[in-house]
Amino acid sequence: MDEKLIERKLARLARQSGGLALKFTSPGFAGVPDRLLLFPGGKAAFAEIKTTGKKPRPLQMSRKKLLEDLGFKVFIIDHQEQIGGVLDEILTT
Repeated sequence: MDEKLIERKLARLARQSGGLALKFTSPGFAGVPDRLLLFPGGKAAFAEIKTTGKKPRPLQMSRKKLLEDLGFKVFIIDHQEQIGGVLDEILTT
């Protein structure tokens, strides 16, 4: 499945769940996840979206670890069926 389709579905389902899935870019700091997920109650996480079957680059994995070491959840989503589980995990933590 195409990355753009997964991103659109993530954004739509995040809105339906009362949150936002903001496109995230950080000039001068490559490899950050594609989306910043924000929900009521201060719940936040990051999501790296990949075309089905594609793997994150080594720099992306390094940034994922950095963010996780800071205490943030970082999800890698490469199929639309993963979205519900990701949102549930964010909202119930």
